[in-house]
Amino acid sequence: MTTSLTPPVAPPAAPATAPPAPRPTAPPTQPPGRDRFLDAVRTLAVVGVVVQHWTMPVLSYSDGVLTTGNALTTPGWWIVTWLSQVMPLVFFAGGAANLISLRRASSTRDWLAARLHRLLLPVLPLLAVWLVVPTLLGDLGVPEQPVAVAGAIAAQLLWFLAVYLLAVVATPLLAAAHRRGGLARFGVVPAFAVAAAAVDVARFGGLPQLGEVPVVGYANAVFVWLAVAQLGFHYADGGLARLSTSRAVALSGAGFAGTALLVAFGPYAQSMIGMPGDAVSNMSPPAACLITLAVGQIGLALAVRPLLTRPARRRLGSAALTWAAPRFMSIYLWHMPALVVVAGVAVVGLGRATPQPGTLAWAVTLPVWLAAAGVVLVLLVRVAGRFETAAPQRTPATQTPAPIGRLVAAGLLGAAGVLGLAATGFGNGPELWAALVAGAYLLTRPAVGEASREH
Repeated sequence: MTTSLTPPVAPPAAPATAPPAPRPTAPPTQPPGRDRFLDAVRTLAVVGVVVQHWTMPVLSYSDGVLTTGNALTTPGWWIVTWLSQVMPLVFFAGGAANLISLRRASSTRDWLAARLHRLLLPVLPLLAVWLVVPTLLGDLGVPEQPVAVAGAIAAQLLWFLAVYLLAVVATPLLAAAHRRGGLARFGVVPAFAVAAAAVDVARFGGLPQLGEVPVVGYANAVFVWLAVAQLGFHYADGGLARLSTSRAVALSGAGFAGTALLVAFGPYAQSMIGMPGDAVSNMSPPAACLITLAVGQIGLALAVRPLLTRPARRRLGSAALTWAAPRFMSIYLWHMPALVVVAGVAVVGLGRATPQPGTLAWAVTLPVWLAAAGVVLVLLVRVAGRFETAAPQRTPATQTPAPIGRLVAAGLLGAAGVLGLAATGFGNGPELWAALVAGAYLLTRPAVGEASREH
């Protein structure tokens, strides 16, 4: 989520003899080479993720036990998730950004090393904090149960990073297929969609289970999200980017209509996020209906593209996007710890239960709750965001860049470590998984040795 975005075609340079056009009042633009639409989509998606996660919790605390609920279980609120479940937009924009930046890179090896560095390094301070916080809070007398709940909540959202690491590792291969054109270009998304549908058929057909879910269902973490990321390739090469507003609206309508049909006549839940009490989750593991939802959301975003990019042309909006774009991963990683801090103080410390969702008290206190979490998040990102904004240095002439095989291994190892943390939480022996992530980061570092011919 922290990729550098570059339009596929750069604007032609002005003739050397042409006098510069005076623009004394023009607002500052984004850094050269960034795609305003993709930055706007990713910013909107990240803000949507943060606000939804901060709005959802229904919390109360009594006798050392923290009780949790979900505001979106309120009857009729499921329809909100068809827009608020923005992970399809995140993978779409990420896929487009990956292809654009790969085309710009001097080599696949350099691109992959930089990408993995940018994704893995920001996780390390989060791991360092959570390796000591549970013990520290226990020593201070905080009951074990709320700390365990906080550790599980903060870690479970790392599933996204695990899948995104796999998407990054797969990007060079998928980009090569896309470059060949024909069936190789236009057949990838349908192939992933068919595979996802086949997995769902097997998932709902009574195959061996992992807990309450058939093991085969988790294959869709790859098929579903790589299909959506591949749709981003079609924006990056101009296919989707050239859609007229009317065609974008038609695309959106087809996507949402397809999703409605799958929900109405298929085995899928109405909500596009996992809900307590639902017999089926469309997110854990991902279901094929998320692909049609992605088509609907992408079409909608393209239809309102002028509205999305307009703030980027103004001084305040441009400054906000310029600040947020290099920190997307840090914002995502630290928004749940920010919520944990606010909930720990207000609910556990002061004993203030969150109001019943939909009530006047809930509506009145929600802005205060969001503002408090926002302040904590800004403070956390000001510190931890430095790990993300510190771009990897060019490999010195005395060092050899990590070979491509080692980089692929680093991506897979990092994904395994992050996925382990997401599954077990920070409060349940995270040392092994943290070591895998740290080891993966070390594998991306250049080795001392002969100078590389590329440098």
